[in-house]
Formats: sequence, structure tokens, C-alpha cells
Amino acid sequence: MPIDAAKALAAEPRTGEIGWAHKDVLLYHLGIGAGVPATDPGELRYTLESRLHVLPSFATVAGSGAPGVISGLSLPGVEVELSRVLHGGQRLTLHRPIPVQGTATTTNRLAAVYDKGKAAVLVLRTEAADADGPLWTNDAQIFVRGEGGFGGERGPSTRLEPPTGEPERTVERPTREDQALLYRLSGDWNPLHADPEFAKAAGFERPILHGLCTYGITLKAVVDTLLDGDPTRVRSYDTRFAGVVHPGETLRIRMWREGPGTGAAGSGGTVRVAVSAVERDDAPVLADTLVQHT
Repeated sequence: MPIDAAKALAAEPRTGEIGWAHKDVLLYHLGIGAGVPATDPGELRYTLESRLHVLPSFATVAGSGAPGVISGLSLPGVEVELSRVLHGGQRLTLHRPIPVQGTATTTNRLAAVYDKGKAAVLVLRTEAADADGPLWTNDAQIFVRGEGGFGGERGPSTRLEPPTGEPERTVERPTREDQALLYRLSGDWNPLHADPEFAKAAGFERPILHGLCTYGITLKAVVDTLLDGDPTRVRSYDTRFAGVVHPGETLRIRMWREGPGTGAAGSGGTVRVAVSAVERDDAPVLADTLVQHT
């Protein structure tokens, strides 16, 4: 059996050292569309090293570039083809602001394996800490098509009731035709996002944008629009990847404020977000999306 859940869950956590500098942060920000207009003071905090703030979603590429999606396929008990793998969701918890440059120790382990019938879901947890303590925790949900039905737990549902009422803010963010080629320079080399032949073998008509690129574009829109441009206010960010984005399409990002948050956000608030592709009649892209903040 390609996935041995018991063996995978029993595997020892893997630890490693990662490092990043301001150049890595700048490249990531450019990869998610920062810098337009180039001289806008709000954009310069993402693109000019003397004013640099780190968008929290940088944690998904810091030191590695492929949290869970590719590294999860090398775990003991997991032997699957990359073309069957989809990134189903991502949850990021920030323990404190990410420094512009630094080093950290990461611990990777398989937190859960769920049987969804037609697919298996692997939840890979990555925890990062430096000399001052915990920095962030990433949970990546990896869907492996055709590998369900092994009799395991189905797992919790991540579906939420849709937000009610009109969104407080709606913004549109165009993506570049070469957006995936630029974003992958931060380290996520999955050929699904660049190689037309590989994309067709995986069931797509052409390469698609990284889900984590859309994830970063969306968080930047929330920070810039509702959080006063202050990335340090973000406490957690959770989403489900509901559909694909083709590079060159425009993202429509709808935002709703909700009352005081819980958990990582403490006494702060919550922003509900829905993202769709404008050119495809608002086809869903990100769903069940929550940004908790101070």
C-alpha cells in the first residue's frame, strides 16, 4: 500500500536548520505581487530593505520553499506520485513577528493521516524556533488522489458556514502571466506550476499558480486593507484551497470583519475572506479563510 498510516505517524520528527536574509524576503514579496506601484510608500515596506516588514506568509517558504507538499512525500510509509498530490489547505500560527533575517531550527512531523474515501489527506506540521523561542507553526494539508479507502479516520470537516451580508471591503488583484515562474524562485519547484506536459499529466490544461502564492497575495490584501498595513498584527491565517488560478487571472478578494477572535488571536478580531477568479465567473479559489489578528 503506497501509504502506511501507522508507519508514517510513528516516524521520528525530522529537525533541520534554516536561514534567511532580506533578499529572500524581498524576492518572496515580489513573487506575490508586491511593488505595484513601485514608489508607493505602502509597497516600499515590502520591497525596500531600509523599510522592510515581513509578511507572515513568508513562513511558508523560509529556508525551504515547499512546506509539506513535496517534503511530505519523503516521509517513511509514504510512497506516492507527485502528479497525484494537491495542496488542500494551509494553517499558519505566528508566535511572534518574523525577523527580516535570521536562523531557526525546524521540526517536521506527520500530525495526522485521514481517509477521505477517494483520497488520503496528510497533515504535515512544521514548527520553527530560534534562540528566543517559537516563531511559527505551519500545518499543510496534502491531498493524495486515489489513495483513500484504507479504513482510516475520516478526520474533522474544515468547511465553515459562508459569511453573511455584504463584504466590508472587496479588492481585485491581477496576477502576472509569469507569476508562477517568479514565485517558484522562492523555492517551490513543483513542475505543476511551470511545465505544461507535467500539468497535463496531472489533469490540468496548463500550469497553475501555486496555492501558496494566492495565499500570500490574499494575506497582503487583508493586511493592507483592514490591518493598517501592519503585518505584525496577524496571529493566525487559515485557508482551504477550493480551486485553481491560472497565471494572468484576476483575484477578487472579499473581506468581512467579525467580532473578537479566540485562540491564537487572543482578544483581537477575525477577518473572514473569500477569493475567486474574476475571469471565470467568480469561480472559488480560497474558501473557509480566516485571518485572526490583534
